[in-house]
Amino acid sequence: MNIITISREFGSGGRELGKYLADLLGYDYYDREIVAAIAGQKSLDEKYVEKALENHIWQTVPLTFRQSFAGVNRMQEMQTGLLLEQTRVIEGIAKAGKNCVIVGRNADVLLAGEKPFSIFVCAGMEAKIQRCMERAPEGENLSRREMEQNIRRIDKNRARTRELLGGSRWGSSSAYHLMINTTEWNIKELAPAVAEFADCWFRR
Repeated sequence: MNIITISREFGSGGRELGKYLADLLGYDYYDREIVAAIAGQKSLDEKYVEKALENHIWQTVPLTFRQSFAGVNRMQEMQTGLLLEQTRVIEGIAKAGKNCVIVGRNADVLLAGEKPFSIFVCAGMEAKIQRCMERAPEGENLSRREMEQNIRRIDKNRARTRELLGGSRWGSSSAYHLMINTTEWNIKELAPAVAEFADCWFRR
């Protein structure tokens, strides 16, 4: 079983790269499918689950992951429960034993024992802002400054989540097998080279 995990800065194109890799390699692909599975298990709306995991209000809880939740308010307890369910879903994906690409959610930390090929995708701030604005949902009219603030907030949350899970520092070159800067790249053109690199890594 081969597992590729993709951690990424918001707006860097990591999700798009992951989908191309899965298509090129014939692997299963997991991203929002994980949110759907959590929502199904918890009988919750998918948008609520995605928002709750993204906002990370539970990060204010001074607890070590998986420890007692005593004293945690209802909202924090719900969000911590969603994080635990996300972990179970990701572990279940690995137990299925199929080649796959998992985007985000610190899958490289959670599945460290499976020895995944871990990728970190980054980009310059202007490139990330431009990509986000081009792909913004209809009705979202953020200024470039507001978009930058949003990117920084989300990336800060992602770094904090990794810290909470006890993994290596988010975005540190020593924590991943491959670091990719997509600033001046078309993701579709970049993907075949990354797929070939990953295939070589698994065949070593």
